[in-house]
Amino acid sequence: MAAKTHDRANQILHLLLQKGTSSVEDLAVTVNASSASVRRDLIKLEQRGLVHRTHGGVELAGKLTYEPFRFDAAFPLREERFADEKRRIAIAAAAMVAEGDTIALSPGTTTTQVARSLRHREGIHLVTSAVNIGMELSSQPNAKVTLTGGSIRWPGSFSMVGATAFHSIQKLYFDKVFMGATGIHPQYGLTVIESDEALILAEMARHSRQVVAVVDASKLGMISTNKVCEPSQIHTIITDNNIDPELAEQFRSQHIHMIIV
Repeated sequence: MAAKTHDRANQILHLLLQKGTSSVEDLAVTVNASSASVRRDLIKLEQRGLVHRTHGGVELAGKLTYEPFRFDAAFPLREERFADEKRRIAIAAAAMVAEGDTIALSPGTTTTQVARSLRHREGIHLVTSAVNIGMELSSQPNAKVTLTGGSIRWPGSFSMVGATAFHSIQKLYFDKVFMGATGIHPQYGLTVIESDEALILAEMARHSRQVVAVVDASKLGMISTNKVCEPSQIHTIITDNNIDPELAEQFRSQHIHMIIV
């Protein structure tokens, strides 16, 4: 792909990450190109699995289309909850990733959105304990993706846990880990429901220079059963603008950087 075409394709992807869908005509106006050029770009992007062309338009590829999970309705339903907020959070998270970074992604619907926001990026090494995120990225020729391995122990989860996952993370170091949560509290830190998953995520946090929590505002101030890390270990929280301002200040008082989108 020529440099000019490559830049235009990336511009189209950035627009779709923000809006989800668009028409060919609107894209042509925005990127200052002919409709024919945009259609050619979209064909190439569709061949890479990044978009789905529709009649007169295009949508960002993002639904769970891979066959092993097409009968699991639970994950798509969770994806739809605060979908716009999660998309904004994911775009902000992707903006923190620099070329050459090694990053870890925890399982979850918001981190899946982060992965989708990084699919067109090059020179990044992604490590995850989420089977679905590995599948999402498997068709990208420029992506370097490492799965931790491990066992899947409860229905409706793509999260790999157990000794294999734990020991593989012990051999790695990350520039950043992007982590979802069931709850995140200014006093009690980041928590999840499953103890096995908390063990894996805690090891990710210990092996990362920065822990970035990517959570919609409904998770803030909440406490779940199993602790992943203390507030002092959290570098940044990326959340949506439904956050209670007083709660945001409590997190800032713990020296946590807040990005509100």
